[in-house]
Amino acid sequence: MPAIEAGRRSGAARIRVGYLGPPGTFSEQAAVEYDPAAVHVAFGDISGVVRAAGAGEVDEAIVPLENSTEGAVTLTTDLLVHHTDLKIRRELVLPIHHCLLTAQDVPLEEVRVVYSHPQAIAQCRGYLGRHLPRAEPMASLSTVSAVRDMKAGGRTAAAISSHRAAHVLGAVVRASRIEDISGNRTRFVVLGREDHEATGRDKTSICFDFSADGPGTLHGVLGELADRRINMFKIESRPARSSLGQYIFLIDMAGHREDPVVAEALESIRVRTSSFKILGSYPRAFGPES
Repeated sequence: MPAIEAGRRSGAARIRVGYLGPPGTFSEQAAVEYDPAAVHVAFGDISGVVRAAGAGEVDEAIVPLENSTEGAVTLTTDLLVHHTDLKIRRELVLPIHHCLLTAQDVPLEEVRVVYSHPQAIAQCRGYLGRHLPRAEPMASLSTVSAVRDMKAGGRTAAAISSHRAAHVLGAVVRASRIEDISGNRTRFVVLGREDHEATGRDKTSICFDFSADGPGTLHGVLGELADRRINMFKIESRPARSSLGQYIFLIDMAGHREDPVVAEALESIRVRTSSFKILGSYPRAFGPES
């Protein structure tokens, strides 16, 4: 049993979980839902959260990996692929509801800039186009930083953030649930030095690339899963960074890396690829995304 999991079950000292801060972000909400008893430590950006976990400053890191509306959080994906040996040990799916905030009860037609995290802005494009067509979207480090940026921006500024952030920072909620798609959800993953033991309802994430392009190379990898009747939940690609046209592929599949049939498939995939990395095996989250 991993040391952190054993400590959690035996009532040892509280673990430290890093998240994208400041307090009031959806990442903080995810961290609290994941482990209410942990010490929750805020960091200024996703890279900082991952670095802190890698350096042992926190025991685990919780970071957003993908959104049902906007897709992959590419920074998190690239960190997992290129910059850390941390493993995915849990996942959590969180409903995301955005609010439009202002510092005071200013008429919305006077708003000229709307601050928020780029993902939140993208998830509310339709609302902004309909209700604030003259306002310029402006990127902030987080949805909570957006509220501070809004206050610094003066009377004609607004922010996209959460009810909690409005309460914490004293902003006025002008509209609720402004996300364009009502089923908007974000998948967060918990990173640690070890992944999770098998539970019988697991998921395994891997990434790989090929030394040379050719007909059927990716098909051969997918065939290793299909031949063993292993369900694939997701496949995506990211630039390999080595040269134009080279890509790294990422797959989420059913099962744990220690399951015999999954272990056999992973070894067969390893042989077919140039580089290969298991990002982690972990319990599947409940809900429609699982």
